[in-house]
Amino acid sequence: MSGMHRNRVKSQGKFRLFIQMLATVFFNGYIAGIMKGKIFTGKSKGICVPVLNCYSCPSALGACPIGALQTVAGGAKHKISFYALGILILFGVILGRLVCGFLCPFGLFQDLLYKIPLKKISIPKKIDKPLRYLKYGILLLFVLVFPAIITDQYGTGEPWFCEYICPAGTLEGGLFHVAVNPQLRGLVGNLFYWKVFVLLVVAIGAMKISRCFCRYLCPLGAFYSLFNRFSCYQMHVNETKCTHCKACEKVCPMALRVTEEINGGECIRCGKCQAICPECAVTRNFSLKEKSNISE
Repeated sequence: MSGMHRNRVKSQGKFRLFIQMLATVFFNGYIAGIMKGKIFTGKSKGICVPVLNCYSCPSALGACPIGALQTVAGGAKHKISFYALGILILFGVILGRLVCGFLCPFGLFQDLLYKIPLKKISIPKKIDKPLRYLKYGILLLFVLVFPAIITDQYGTGEPWFCEYICPAGTLEGGLFHVAVNPQLRGLVGNLFYWKVFVLLVVAIGAMKISRCFCRYLCPLGAFYSLFNRFSCYQMHVNETKCTHCKACEKVCPMALRVTEEINGGECIRCGKCQAICPECAVTRNFSLKEKSNISE
């Protein structure tokens, strides 16, 4: 790799990290909440952010769209939150899973964990491929179906994903509140320990498997993946320039066959393939017109 090429890779990595950190601060800018140990309740909390960001995080300035979908689905009337759904569709149509690659705080958390120098794990394709469908099941069942059909005596359901799975909620909200509120420490039970266990499994997984939560469990990633092929933001491989050296596949955090799957549902648009390509065969752009994956 030439010096110029190496500098391009480093520059792209620094730029993406800067955007990820900026987005995390933007979505979690209420520092007073951390100092006081209280959840922010201002007007902006009624606005859905486009990323997985726990409502219970004391510094969170907006509402998590997954939480909003569950709350409305589990309400007495069991409706769909068209506002939250509209926000997700808007970002899905414009950016696709670029949201996952550049804006999601929990995505940044996984990226930082993967930098820890431990032996990495490569999941065989015959196991990896079916596991990726798990997040669609979580989106359908834990976010939409279970809150609507499994109800209490008053006809309301629980936020199943937030309550039983979401590691972002445990990281950003649960652990913090238990740490700063002595009263809560005496009330924690098996559910809290289960959530901590899930967080630990995801964290260890993220150290060994790049973006493991995004690959297999995230319902928000599942939703955005439905728009990747049709979003305004697209990536392309110029077949005339591509030498099939597979350098792009070696750095892809989602373990994709880049030349074939660059606009598939699993690509998080991180740009690593573009930065590493020695022939500059990978490009990206905003377009309102549908284009093929391979540029002629």
